[in-house]
Amino acid sequence: MKSLFKNIIVLATISVVLASCGGVPEEKSTVVATDNAFSVAQVLEMVAKENDVTRTLYTKAIVGKGKKQGMKFDEDWRKDDVEAGPLPALFLRGVATSIRKSPVPLGLYLGSDFPVNAANKFEGKQAELFKQIKKDQKPQFFYDDDQKLHTAMFADLASAAACVTCHNKHPQTSKSDWVLGDVMGATTWQYPKDSLTYKETVAVLNSYAKGTVDIYKEYLDEIKAFKDSEKPEIGKKWPAEGNYLPTAEVFLDSVKKLSSYETMKHLVTFNK
Repeated sequence: MKSLFKNIIVLATISVVLASCGGVPEEKSTVVATDNAFSVAQVLEMVAKENDVTRTLYTKAIVGKGKKQGMKFDEDWRKDDVEAGPLPALFLRGVATSIRKSPVPLGLYLGSDFPVNAANKFEGKQAELFKQIKKDQKPQFFYDDDQKLHTAMFADLASAAACVTCHNKHPQTSKSDWVLGDVMGATTWQYPKDSLTYKETVAVLNSYAKGTVDIYKEYLDEIKAFKDSEKPEIGKKWPAEGNYLPTAEVFLDSVKKLSSYETMKHLVTFNK
C-alpha cells in the first residue's frame, strides 16, 4: 500500500509535477506554509475537484467501458452471491467510509432532491441551496449551525450514460427521466475549522486519495473471489482495450496525471 501512495498527488515532488506540465523551474517555487495557508472553502474546492476527476474516470473508463465488455456493477456488489463492482455512487460511499476511519475530520456524502435512497434526500437549508445549484451549477458554501461544521456543496452531474440508465431503471427511483448533463445531486463536504495549515490541507487531500485506493482495491479483491463470472485481467490495460482492468496503482496514476497540476497551483506560489 505504501508504494501506491508514492503516486498520490499531494506527495508528488513539486519539481517533477511542474516539469511535466511545462511549469516554472524548481528554484523558482516555494511552498505556501503559513499558519493559516488556506480557507476551508479553498480546501474543500480542491478536494472536490480531485473527486470530480476520480469519479468521472471511474464512471466512464471503468463502469461505462466495462459494461461493454460484459462486466457487471451492482448496488449489492459486496454480497457473496453478487459478482459485480460498485456503481459510481457506491464508489463515492466507499471513499467516504475510508475517510471516516481516518484521523482527518473531513465529511463527505452525496445528496439529491430525487435520490434512489430516501435517506439521501436534502432537507432544510441544503434543500434550498440545492435549488440554486440546479440553476447555475455553482458551489454553495455555508456554516451548519446544528453540526458546527463548515459545509460546501458541489453539483453532481449525469456525466455518463451509465449514470442515467442506472437511475432511470432503478426499482426505487423517484425520477425516471434523467438525461445526460442533468444535475442529479450534490457532493457535500464538511470540515470543522474555517482555515487550514498547509499540513492540514495535505492531510485532507491524502485522506481522499487513500479512500479512492481503498475502495478500488476492495473491488479488485472482489474480482479475485468470482466463481461464475469471467474475471478481467488486471494489469496496465483498461476496459476500452478489452476484458481488462487497471491495477490500483495504474488507476491512481491516471487520476494524478489528470488532476495534479490544477491542485498544485493551489499548493504552490511562485517567486518572480
